[in-house]
Amino acid sequence: MIDGIETGYEAKFDFPQSHDAPALPWLLATVPRTGSTFVSHLLWESGCLGAPLEYCNFEPAGPQGFAEADPAAQRALWRRALAHRTSSNGVFGLKAFPLQMEHLQQVNSALTGEVMRTVLGAPGGARVVQLRRRDRTAHAISYARAMLSGVWRKEQERLGAAEPQFSQAALDRALALVDEQEGAWAQMFAALRIVPLVLWYEDAVADPPGAMGQVADFLGVALDPEARVAVPQIERQAPAGDAWRNAIG
Repeated sequence: MIDGIETGYEAKFDFPQSHDAPALPWLLATVPRTGSTFVSHLLWESGCLGAPLEYCNFEPAGPQGFAEADPAAQRALWRRALAHRTSSNGVFGLKAFPLQMEHLQQVNSALTGEVMRTVLGAPGGARVVQLRRRDRTAHAISYARAMLSGVWRKEQERLGAAEPQFSQAALDRALALVDEQEGAWAQMFAALRIVPLVLWYEDAVADPPGAMGQVADFLGVALDPEARVAVPQIERQAPAGDAWRNAIG
């Protein structure tokens, strides 16, 4: 959790409790700084696509980092998510980054197996939406600035973090991390013969209802306007400053 900020993991945003396994689990596979918080909340708001948040992010700075060293608590949080974040039509979404799953494998391999079986082992085959960014330069700058400043959400900017100075080393590291993590997803898709729906961040920003409909069609889910739910509103961070782009050139 982030002090003073509604992140969406709070119990007041739960769906009514489900006592059955999700009928349609799916994975939002992405990497940091793809606008995944904006997109996950957009899909969640439909009320028909689950609430695809980072329920397996137990890294120290993550939304459930308080359970980083407690495998039993991690398992309880995962099972709570299944019970309370499955929409009424049986859809459950999980957003994940490769580095999060690698961390979970290191600290709780048994839960990693349970998660993967749940999300990718559904009857009818695995359903995966891969969120990407077309603008690699903007992606790398955003990632580098966030790693330097510790500011990952617009709301954190109000805490007064200084704008980080341009760093070629940080930019190179960010590019390498993007490539490494997208490569990890590609390897998994190939190994499991998964053909994901590729959703581009830029398209989701330009046409949010269209992105919602694209995902719903891919999952085979009918969108019901009456099912829409209130979720925390996500403020988009400002684009990277010209100073970083100019420094690259």
